[in-house]
Amino acid sequence: MLRIRRSANGQVIFKLSGRMGLEHIAELETLLKSEPNDRHIVLDLKDVTLVGQDAITFLKKCETENMTLKNCAAYIREWITRQRGGS
Repeated sequence: MLRIRRSANGQVIFKLSGRMGLEHIAELETLLKSEPNDRHIVLDLKDVTLVGQDAITFLKKCETENMTLKNCAAYIREWITRQRGGS
């Protein structure tokens, strides 16, 4: 289960908690697309306990689209880097 909480104060922050899998990505994409284009979006991953490969692909795409990943666990950052072809 993934819990999503939204807050805004100049930027939009989606605080995610729980397990992030394929079944949650479509819902999160819909929420992100509903935000105005001029708002900076931050995904706070502090309370994310587990991610699958689909979630890593999604998070990499979010960064490519200039969203910020805040409190990103080291193992998630490493997977994103490896998927980009880094070491």
